[in-house]
Amino acid sequence: MDGRFVSLIVKGMADPDEAELVRRVAGGDRAAFDELYRRTSPWLAVRLRRRCADDDVVADVLQETYLAVWRAAGSYAGSVTEGSAVGWLWAIAANRLVDAFRRRARQERVPTVALLDTTAPAAEDEVMANRVDQNFEQALLLLPPELRQVLQAMVLDDLSVRQTAVLLGMPEGTVKTRARRARIALRKALS
Repeated sequence: MDGRFVSLIVKGMADPDEAELVRRVAGGDRAAFDELYRRTSPWLAVRLRRRCADDDVVADVLQETYLAVWRAAGSYAGSVTEGSAVGWLWAIAANRLVDAFRRRARQERVPTVALLDTTAPAAEDEVMANRVDQNFEQALLLLPPELRQVLQAMVLDDLSVRQTAVLLGMPEGTVKTRARRARIALRKALS
């Protein structure tokens, strides 16, 4: 065998996998972080671009993801989960992307034109609005947590089914089913 070939094989065996790199990052190893970034950032950027066409958002999400990896590597390194380090990294990136979508949605909801002066609502209307808000809040608290999470993400946070599925880490069909069950339960509680 050629000496170069043997050295490549030995070098390949000595290269740590991504899980080992994350464990080293948890210990504060900057070189391991740099290597993890070098190996995974191109793949992660491509995956994010498939879900978001805005290069600025993708760049921000990548930065936030690797900052989170640096800060939270111990949570992966100390876990005994069966998931891969790359899967863990993607979960962080997907959550950061959903956060970016939320921020964008909130910014788009802010009116850009000053509203005209309107008449103040009647005192009775304000009381009824508060009562409806309180009734809704109470009904929401009575829902099982898995239904409440879906409803909060889709209705209160204004996320799509796909964004909610990514955020909560469940299939889109499950999100749709839980959203339907939550709405039915809310209707019953509010009627």
